[in-house]
Amino acid sequence: IFDEHIELPCFASFTVLKDEAGCQWMVNYLSTFASVAQKYNVGLILETATWRAHPECLRKLAYSEEDAVNVNHKSVELLCGIRDIYETEQCPIVISASVGPRGDGYTPSATMSPEQAKNYHATQIGVLSQTKTDMIAGLTLNYPQEAIGIVQAAKEVDMPITISFTVEKDGKLPTGQSLKETIYLVDKATDNAPLYYMVDCAHPSNIVHTFLADEDWVERIHGIKGNASKKSHAELDECTELDSGDPLEFGADNQELLCKMKHLNIFGRCCGTNYRHVEEICKSCIPVFHQLEHNKRRYTV
Repeated sequence: IFDEHIELPCFASFTVLKDEAGCQWMVNYLSTFASVAQKYNVGLILETATWRAHPECLRKLAYSEEDAVNVNHKSVELLCGIRDIYETEQCPIVISASVGPRGDGYTPSATMSPEQAKNYHATQIGVLSQTKTDMIAGLTLNYPQEAIGIVQAAKEVDMPITISFTVEKDGKLPTGQSLKETIYLVDKATDNAPLYYMVDCAHPSNIVHTFLADEDWVERIHGIKGNASKKSHAELDECTELDSGDPLEFGADNQELLCKMKHLNIFGRCCGTNYRHVEEICKSCIPVFHQLEHNKRRYTV
């Protein structure tokens, strides 16, 4: 989106869907990733453009309640159309409806209690539950209470839910809390409701050390949505140009992470990445998955 010089007020990608030209651009953009998934015969999780489609952001952008419903529905419908074209037996496609933090994804501000977070996000999650989305994903969350509220809101409408936390270079949340503590808190408060956890907005090489513990909380993490850049969030905030990193190195670093965390099965993209980074992940990680599957068959009686 940055490369295309598309303006996103409030970082709200749903604003692209305001007209047919924008909708077509979004379809073309996401179809690029679907093409890569189909080329390499891997599954694909398509995420809706609803990360910022929550009440406060919608009000700032002068969207009515009807507009809010329409934009959430429209985003899912576009992905359904892409799935109809690209899904195969070797390339299953899951549609995941994105729910973002009320505040900034890098810095926790105006923090809420779990009950407040549930009430705040329930409207959007309720709307999304009436679409053809397969699941809800709480993304770039940076403190456990908001995650708990999002999970509880999803549970109330019987929607599968996954949670992804923003982490710093030390592997901790912006609050300073460890992933271990955070995952335990969310699981305890929600009866282990999240299908799995992910981390996002971090380069894989910066956080590989975080997951070396042989503990059950590590097994709850199944995915990473990596940044192209190895810079910290504070450093990225000061950047005047996009740091796209090195796609080849990015693929290799994801491979290294997979070799250390063999239960990971979701590798995605976050800030500064594009289809080239995703293709390098495929090239680097698919051979490892094949070897892991071979070893599993060899040792299974």
